[in-house]
Amino acid sequence: MAFSAYLLTLLCLCSPCTAQWCYQSQYSCDDTCRDPIHWAAQFPSCGGLRQSPINIVTSKVHMNKALQPFTFIGHTSRINVTVENKGHSAHFALPQLVRLTGGGLPGQYRAAQFHFHWGGMGRPGSEHTIDGERFPMEMHIVHIKEPYGSLAEAEHDMAGIALLAFLFEEAAEDHPHLDAIIAALGRVQNNGSSTVIPNFRLSDLVPSARDLHSYYRYVGSMTTPGCEQAVAWTVFHRTLSISSRQLDDIVQQCRFWTGQPMMDIFRPTQPLDGRVVYRSQASAALKGGLQLWFSILPAVLGTLLH
Repeated sequence: MAFSAYLLTLLCLCSPCTAQWCYQSQYSCDDTCRDPIHWAAQFPSCGGLRQSPINIVTSKVHMNKALQPFTFIGHTSRINVTVENKGHSAHFALPQLVRLTGGGLPGQYRAAQFHFHWGGMGRPGSEHTIDGERFPMEMHIVHIKEPYGSLAEAEHDMAGIALLAFLFEEAAEDHPHLDAIIAALGRVQNNGSSTVIPNFRLSDLVPSARDLHSYYRYVGSMTTPGCEQAVAWTVFHRTLSISSRQLDDIVQQCRFWTGQPMMDIFRPTQPLDGRVVYRSQASAALKGGLQLWFSILPAVLGTLLH
């Protein structure tokens, strides 16, 4: 923690705080809010043993044959998406026709919303890290297990919520469909404001299921208070692209409930506390297939040349 933030923490221990929470980037005594280190004081689940996000150490993950491919429903449908500034982030509400099955999940899940986590001023802002590396941005698609009617109902089931996480990597070219997202964020600059993106297709952002067989899985929590420990997390190997120009633009659009620029909206990684991170068999099969191909390649070339 930076010295200035540490000093603010000490000062605020001497003054009362409200129930409102905030990210570290917002934290000051004037805002009287709880930063991530102090979330558990107001929201006890945030101090639990199955918290998210985490750092995924690839050398320690375990293969799980039950982690089969997903089936996405409604991703290619054209829908109207309502975007709302929630004060801590912007949520993109999804209709119930967007659903999810497979992937080793126990049942069918319907989508609720998606949102992004980013940094600012050139800083990376993903929540999950891979071997200690933080990525420029991360997208979460939140799904609720049927027949639960809300997140509040689903939180009593350890797999009541299915969260799909996509990490972004910086690319030379613009992502062709992110500018519509950026424009919508520009229309919801202030807390409580909303807008609509018409004729939106989730498939414009998310690759098809056949291209997403390789992923990590672990049990965890929501990454904002109340940090409900009811999430089956899926973190895909395949990354999405975003240009440096789009990264700069996206962090300049919205403001927190405090009026500050909405930057560095990610929770620090949490301890594993004995949990195991699994990976789908697809990644192992791909690696094994490549090794087999390279092992027989000389023989194949020899046959062709003779």
